[in-house]
Amino acid sequence: MFRRVRTFLTTSALTLAMTASLGMPGAQAADADFINFLNGFYATASKSGISKQTYNAAFSGVTEPDPEVLRKARYQPEFTTKVWDYLDSRVNPYTIEKGREMLRKHGRTLDVIESRFGVSRYILLAIWSMESNYGDILDNHDRLHYVPQALATLAYADKKRAKFARTQLVAALKILQAGDITPRQMTGSWAGAMGHTQFIPTSYLAFAVDQDRNGHRDIWGSIPDALATAANLLHKNGWRTGETWGYEAATPRGGSKYNGATKTLGEWARLGFIRPDGRALPHPDRRAELKMPAGANGPAFLMTKNFFIIKRYNASDLYALAVGVLADEIAGWGGVDQRWPRPEGTLDIKEKFELQTRLKALGYYEGEIDGNFGSGSRAAIEAFQGRLGLTRDGNPSQKVLQAIRGH
Repeated sequence: MFRRVRTFLTTSALTLAMTASLGMPGAQAADADFINFLNGFYATASKSGISKQTYNAAFSGVTEPDPEVLRKARYQPEFTTKVWDYLDSRVNPYTIEKGREMLRKHGRTLDVIESRFGVSRYILLAIWSMESNYGDILDNHDRLHYVPQALATLAYADKKRAKFARTQLVAALKILQAGDITPRQMTGSWAGAMGHTQFIPTSYLAFAVDQDRNGHRDIWGSIPDALATAANLLHKNGWRTGETWGYEAATPRGGSKYNGATKTLGEWARLGFIRPDGRALPHPDRRAELKMPAGANGPAFLMTKNFFIIKRYNASDLYALAVGVLADEIAGWGGVDQRWPRPEGTLDIKEKFELQTRLKALGYYEGEIDGNFGSGSRAAIEAFQGRLGLTRDGNPSQKVLQAIRGH
């Protein structure tokens, strides 16, 4: 993952040592400027109590920036994903069933955490799914980075994120110095988010919990610690025990003009807002903000306090909505009742799963049934379209689904 060599020699001696240690055929030369940065940054780290021993251990073998970190940092397009596509990739038959499986497997742990922090087990499962696919990404080493190297890379080479990275790097070093994790185990995302529940180092320091009581806070290897840490963040930010994140609502004619307004649920009811199944809104004294993420033609939601607490975890409205909807689905309470204004002829997430399942049953598709239509799924559709004499565009559409239902 990273090259090992001691730091805190003189700059010239360190560069020579690194270059010599990497002198075998095919090895890359050390980056002298990056090494100078690492040597210089110790002055900052030491002011926060980081010892030379900790610092040396953290950067032993780190001889150059992580190029993948810089590539990922540069490729950050504007967020243009439609709400229904965002939810499809995060709230679907796979994530729902996997969440229920995790509930059965870790039920006792979730009982204890819910009792201790007052945060819904279903919300914690949804966050776990959103952040790491229930821990699966921790086994995908191609997507993981060595956190001290990743943060040092951003601090050194990314002016936009340098301040953030420096702060997070010092926090990461504090975690190592506390002995919660070894350097080699400290892996995470390109921006330093770590473990099952993807905490950046400063949030880890603020909220990490040793739930399994083994003397170490460990969100990488301990599921109890990771879930309790997420619960602690929500708890300390004001989670309201026993309350929901919000209510889906059918809007009266012209009701979209109130989008973004906050009123009590009783006031919303008097304006004509009801549940999609016709039931009245509960808890008339509870305040809620109207959000219509797809505009006037899409579903509406009356968001209560807990929705905004979820946003303390991730500031995106779509993230908090996906957590809430997935939590309700895992619990068996159902998802969004009203249809999203998808382009005509496109599929909803259940139909996407059905199409992949049917393609696989007919021998056209060999990949995962996950609702994501990448090159494999599209090639399967093209093969099926070719057999029927249809236009081979590879698009997952109502036309293709109706055709395959007949076979």
